[in-house]
Amino acid sequence: MATTWSLTLSVQSLSLADTKALADALTPDEKISWSSNNESFTFQLHEHKSKDLRAMWNTRMRGLMAVDSILSSLVDVSEGSSTKTD
Repeated sequence: MATTWSLTLSVQSLSLADTKALADALTPDEKISWSSNNESFTFQLHEHKSKDLRAMWNTRMRGLMAVDSILSSLVDVSEGSSTKTD
């Protein structure tokens, strides 16, 4: 039997809505498991080669970082511009 590499990541953002948005970003590619209090979720990656696991990890992390960046920019926009002109 071949060795399988695996990784488990637990994710919780500052708000439940942001945590759900991060989970939604992964849903097409990964099976998400919510914690008992529904405040965080985990997902697991399994690959036969460590370099494949690293590639999958990088892809998932780039996706999460992109969603987090979008969520942050939406918060900045809703707070208004710091350079007000009359």
